[in-house]
Amino acid sequence: MGYILKLREDLGHRPLIMAGACVLFVNEKKEILLQRRADNHLWGYPGGSMELGESFEETARREAQEETGLICDELEFFTDESGKETNYIYPNGDEIYVAGIVYICRKFHGELKIQEDEVLEQKFFSEADLPEDLDPLNERIIRRAFSELA
Repeated sequence: MGYILKLREDLGHRPLIMAGACVLFVNEKKEILLQRRADNHLWGYPGGSMELGESFEETARREAQEETGLICDELEFFTDESGKETNYIYPNGDEIYVAGIVYICRKFHGELKIQEDEVLEQKFFSEADLPEDLDPLNERIIRRAFSELA
């Protein structure tokens, strides 16, 4: 059981500051890998919460591999995310404020595979083909990434 799940046993649905990291996988066509989440059915990028003793980079690498099957060869710092705009209430009622780092990964290897308990599908998208149902927590960063990749 992960750190956040253990906290939830004691704190219930109360708001938590969730330290974490995410990865924007960018392929040679400058498309970004997005995944449809199982809990809210919205499209976003892979990532998740930090475990005790992990660095942001270790969290990003672990979460990316768990959720996508891809192994990050190189990570580039892209941005941080924090503040009231990162408030999110999960469908089960758990509330968080994200304090995290977003990385870009252009060099990776492995075979795409879905972490079935968290992800329904995944696909590389161009900016022109972005799905309409983007996760509101991720949309601002996805659009900024495309503008900076151009």
